[in-house]
Amino acid sequence: MRLKKGFLIVLEGIDGAGKSTQARRLLRRLKALGYEAVSFREPTRGKWGRAIKRMAKTAGSLTPEEELKLFVKDRQENVRRNIRPALSGKKLVILDRYYFSTIAYQGAKGIDPDHIRRLNERFAVKPDLVFILDIEAGRGLGRIKNRKRKDLLFERERYLARVRRIFRSFRGRKFIHLDARRPPEELSEEIAARVLRLIQKHTR
Repeated sequence: MRLKKGFLIVLEGIDGAGKSTQARRLLRRLKALGYEAVSFREPTRGKWGRAIKRMAKTAGSLTPEEELKLFVKDRQENVRRNIRPALSGKKLVILDRYYFSTIAYQGAKGIDPDHIRRLNERFAVKPDLVFILDIEAGRGLGRIKNRKRKDLLFERERYLARVRRIFRSFRGRKFIHLDARRPPEELSEEIAARVLRLIQKHTR
């Protein structure tokens, strides 16, 4: 299955919403159907992404502005090294978190969300679809309470409630809000169906 152009599909949501699970399911589904698909995630495993992960273990070590700079640097590298080349190769790109997460997470810490959006859209490729998996902060935290490594920066219920409100504020034809309490199999079927509808006119 060859595409006439590349597509960027983004999965977003608070911690515990299940976006990483859905990203993996979507990648497997598209590959099984014969599409050339790749998957990336943010933060990345690059220099700046590793710095973000180190910082996440020590809450309060950086100001929100300093955090934002790290996320932007990591994303610039991801766009340059991974996303743009894959799209130029007419691949389906699945991205687990993108700049909408930065808008939500850093916006919930007091930085103007519009400023964060403008800063990122100077260089970031705009996605074709953004799936936002919506779940209450308490329920999301409950799903990940048994993870061995806790993210001290992001896994606080009151904070995640503010993050969720920002995610829920995204509107437009590219944004698809889904109830993350639904069974994973049901969600993955809907996500795949919507992606396939989007790309069918561009399949050779």
